[in-house]
This record gives sequence, structure tokens and C-alpha cells, in this order.
Amino acid sequence: MSGDLRARAWQAASGVVDPEIPVLTIADLGVLRDVVVADGTVTVRITPTYSGCPAMSMIALDVETALAKAGIVGARVETVLAPAWTTDWLSEAGREKLRAYGIAPPEKAAGRRALFGERHIACPHCGATDTREIAPFGSTSCKALWQCRACGEPFDYFKCH
Repeated sequence: MSGDLRARAWQAASGVVDPEIPVLTIADLGVLRDVVVADGTVTVRITPTYSGCPAMSMIALDVETALAKAGIVGARVETVLAPAWTTDWLSEAGREKLRAYGIAPPEKAAGRRALFGERHIACPHCGATDTREIAPFGSTSCKALWQCRACGEPFDYFKCH
């Protein structure tokens, strides 16, 4: 029975969208870490993309609302800081959603180049890798502003963490 409750709770929580990037769910982002059922009480564990992320309180409220709509009352949402979130937790579906939305997804750890030096981030608009960073911060703190030299379009790059 608790397995059914856990599955229902996971399903409800996994549909919550990120308030800053509404094409991604918290499951896509890897922010949804776990759902635990103990003594009939559901606890949803979420991890912020970075400490101080302003979206976390809204995400927690949206998770509580989604659980209540699924008929799961008395649930708790717990913020878990360790292990720290990394962009490697983004799902492949999430990476594709970012690209389709016009945001360059972060490189995976295995493919990252040195923090300093030339980086070639693919433009989400045309796919060209002749790009440059314009500013270290984009529309939110977790993104940098880049521009494609091939098509001229600016775009956000989801920073690696």
C-alpha cells in the first residue's frame, strides 16, 4: 500500500514545473530527489539548484498543492542540501526541452572543458558552435548570456554546477 502512495506522490510532485524555466519539471531538473512514505506520511525531498535559489519556496508550495490535488494530505516537503545539486542531474528530456526553449543546456561533466579558456557552446537556435559569452549572468542567476556569431542570436546558457 505504501508503494502505491509513494508512486502517486512521485507522479504528482514530478509534474511540478520550475517557476523560472516553465518548460522543465522539477523531475527534469533533478530537483525532485526522493519521495518517502513513513507511517502513512509522505515526505517529498527536493534539492535546490544552488543555495539561495529564490524559486525553492515556490517549488515547495507547488509540490504541496500538487499533492493535495492528488488527494495526499498532510504531506511534507523537505529541502535536502547534500549532496549538492549538479547539472549532471538534468534528464536527457530536460536537456532537449531547454534546447527547444532556446536555452543551451549545460555540458555533462565528462565533456566539460577547463573553467577558463575557450568554450564552444552550441547555439540552441542554429546549432553553430562559434559562440561567445556576453555576460556571466543571464535572465536568472543560474544562466549566462551568450551570443552566436553565426546567426547573431543571443541565448541563455544554463551554467554548469
